[in-house]
Amino acid sequence: HFFDPAHGGSTILWQHLFWFFGHPEVYILIVPAFGIATEIIPAFTRRKMLAFPLVAIAELLVVFIGFGVWAHHMFATGLPTTTLVFFAGATSMVVIPSTIQVFAWSMSIFTGTPKFKTPLLFIIGFIVMFVAGGLTGIMFLAIPFDQQMTDTYFVVAHFHYVLFGGAVFPILAGIFYWLPKITGRMAAERLGQASFWLVFVGFNLAFFPMHVSGLLGMPRRVYTYEPDLGWNTLNLVSTIGAYVLAIGLVTVVVSVVWGLWQGAPAGPNPWNANTLEWSVSSPPPAYNFPVIPTVRSANPLWDEGGTELHGDLVLANGHETVASSPLAGELLGPLEMPESSWWPLVLAATLALVFVGFITQIWALAIAGGVLVAVALAGWHLPWREVEA
Repeated sequence: HFFDPAHGGSTILWQHLFWFFGHPEVYILIVPAFGIATEIIPAFTRRKMLAFPLVAIAELLVVFIGFGVWAHHMFATGLPTTTLVFFAGATSMVVIPSTIQVFAWSMSIFTGTPKFKTPLLFIIGFIVMFVAGGLTGIMFLAIPFDQQMTDTYFVVAHFHYVLFGGAVFPILAGIFYWLPKITGRMAAERLGQASFWLVFVGFNLAFFPMHVSGLLGMPRRVYTYEPDLGWNTLNLVSTIGAYVLAIGLVTVVVSVVWGLWQGAPAGPNPWNANTLEWSVSSPPPAYNFPVIPTVRSANPLWDEGGTELHGDLVLANGHETVASSPLAGELLGPLEMPESSWWPLVLAATLALVFVGFITQIWALAIAGGVLVAVALAGWHLPWREVEA
């Protein structure tokens, strides 16, 4: 009834709650993509990331500001003009940290000596797509334009340029970048580069025409339309692009699978990268490092003295991790961790039974689930067996 006007509720309240989750979630989805780009660019440009501290701060600011812009999805719902202007201004602030990152990535590429391998190609594609999606996002800051374009295919185009171009392209780059470390074998480079061009061209063929069809008034969420509205050719091009994009993604899979079976041995650091995971064998051993490294640089494999191995701190007694001081990060010693157990999964399943019982009002199921939750908690925490040191 909170959202039912017949009972004194508000449908606008539902939109506020939905977008208060939905829009920060979009930003949080893209944060790992930013991190992937910041990892890959130095490895293939042979130079350290330009303005690395600013890039790190900007990434955090994108997340922080992202929690204050949700109502820019609601410009056509009749909100007061003051509210609209506030959220338009808050949304424009996201441009600042995003621009810092884009300029740092771009200048790192321009001032380095780039090797255009598959991972870097996908990152360059990501930068192009993210900038394009950001520019159309700035167009939506104009409140009258947003109100006109709401629920048209212009929104669909913008969303995909930001989310597919901004998140999926770096994920594909990360697959090709870290596959040698995970499997010990290289992916098929020529197939990988072919997959990039197919995905890049297919994506733009599929989604760029939607900007035009949206400006011509084509509504989204409508599956059919009259044949004489002027959208036929644009939608035909989009359909062709969708098939090209699908072929490109299949090519990605073929390249990865070929690498798993027939790829050349990768060695510990095939890219001559700068971060710590490339200092161990490929694939890495189960314990990662035989002794705990102390990292003193953002580029530990490139900087002299950037990392040290402390032979007096060895994690050799079961599941252990490193305890460190909260502020300085100084190593304090090994910290025992729980052993492998099925009890957390059992607890999750029994807790789900409790909620299903409440939702369906089957009280016996809820009570039984509660009893099983207690059993799972006891099984998880009681010392049933001694763990050998």
